[in-house]
Amino acid sequence: MQKTLRYARALERLVSAIGRLFAWLSLPLAAVIVFDVVTRRFFVLGSTKLQELEWHLHAALFLMLLGYAYLRNAHVRIDILRERMSPRTRAWVEVFGCLLFLIPYSLLLVYYSANFWERSFLLGEASAATTGLPYRWIIKAAMPLGFTLLFLAGLAVLLDRLAYLLGDSEPPPEHPR
Repeated sequence: MQKTLRYARALERLVSAIGRLFAWLSLPLAAVIVFDVVTRRFFVLGSTKLQELEWHLHAALFLMLLGYAYLRNAHVRIDILRERMSPRTRAWVEVFGCLLFLIPYSLLLVYYSANFWERSFLLGEASAATTGLPYRWIIKAAMPLGFTLLFLAGLAVLLDRLAYLLGDSEPPPEHPR
């Protein structure tokens, strides 16, 4: 079972490294937003490309950090119930949650979003606005990638909790590592 724990840690490292890398998108996102607001407010200049770039960066940031957030327990939980559970019960809830919800859901989203991206790529989809950004398929590629990272994070958590339940590791930490 130590092998299971090694796989879990390897997946955690991979998802965390990608998450930390994509977290840097928050800097260009903030710069684009500030630039857009200043030019609109003080120079009465509007740009469809800037607005679309904002939502492209925001979408990429969100999608590429889903798995990282899950690994760091930065997602929504029902703490009122969770606080009353023992560590073993919490681990069982996490195992069933991963098996019944997170993993199947993320795999479905990978499948359908990959088709969504592929269709966009083959059609050479661009913005509906004449002055918008071209190559809409680039942002749509973040969907299958982001949901793949969420799947890998769910798999890492599942393996980690199984290793704990089978006695091969310490109780999982309550707060981010």
